[in-house]
Amino acid sequence: MMKVMFMGIILLLLSCILCCLAMLLSKKSYMDREKMSAFECGFDPFSSSRLPFSLRFYLIALIFLIFDVELVLLMPLVLLYDTVIIEVWGLVALIFAMILLIGLYYEWDQGALNWK
Repeated sequence: MMKVMFMGIILLLLSCILCCLAMLLSKKSYMDREKMSAFECGFDPFSSSRLPFSLRFYLIALIFLIFDVELVLLMPLVLLYDTVIIEVWGLVALIFAMILLIGLYYEWDQGALNWK
């Protein structure tokens, strides 16, 4: 038992070392004016590409992804309707829906869904 645990720790450390080594070796630091400028179909950029961007777009996209992934998680519930005990299926579906509704209410309460 200790031998298996020791091998797991060794493999974890080895994978961490390899990830860090790959990150250091793959880092590119060659930056010049052409690489830092925006590419607009071969034309000179019309304005600065480094303008601040509203974080609202990212927040809405993140909320969309969270509630879109729920469809992927709900699909097995629909497919397993005939093969499992109905009470257990209903309880799992209810708990899952409650978690999503609580999350939606929290986003609404925090004002993340209000576009200002």
